[in-house]
Amino acid sequence: MAEFTHIDDKGFVRMVDVTQKPETQRTATACGEISMCNDAFQAVINSTGTKGNVLETARIAGVMAAKKTSDIIPMCHPLNLTHVSVDFTPVSESDKSTISISATAKLAGKTGVEMEALVAVSAAALTIYDMVKSFDKSMEISNIRLMQKSGGKSGDYKAE
Repeated sequence: MAEFTHIDDKGFVRMVDVTQKPETQRTATACGEISMCNDAFQAVINSTGTKGNVLETARIAGVMAAKKTSDIIPMCHPLNLTHVSVDFTPVSESDKSTISISATAKLAGKTGVEMEALVAVSAAALTIYDMVKSFDKSMEISNIRLMQKSGGKSGDYKAE
C-alpha cells in the first residue's frame, strides 16, 4: 500500500528529504479546461477583449506560477526548472465553448515536477477567468489532472 510521504511516523507533516536521491531527468504534463459562452470564447480567440491577448497572458501566468509552486504549496521543494510550456486548444461547440490547457514542466533533479505542471494549468485557467469574467461569470474550470510523468523512483505514469 502506498504511503503519504509528507507525514512522518508520528503523524506530523514534513518536507520529504531528497538529499540522498540521485538526479534524474523528470517531466510531467497536466491538463485542464475552462468552458465559457460562445461570445466570451470568440473574444478570447480573436483577442477583441479590452484586456488584450488573453491566451498569451494566461501562458505567461502559467509559466510564472510553475516557477513559484514551492511558494504556494507548503511541502513542495523549490526546483530549478529547465523548461515549462503552456499550450491551449480552443474547441467551439453550439452552446458552450472550451479552451483546453496543457502544461509540461521539466528538470534534471531529485524530485518530480507534477505539482509545477498542475499549478501552471491552474494559474492559466484562473488568468483566463479573471480576464474574461466581464463577459461570462458562469465560466467553469474543470478536469485539472496529471496526464503523464516520467523519471524518479516511483517510475513513469500515463493517464488512461
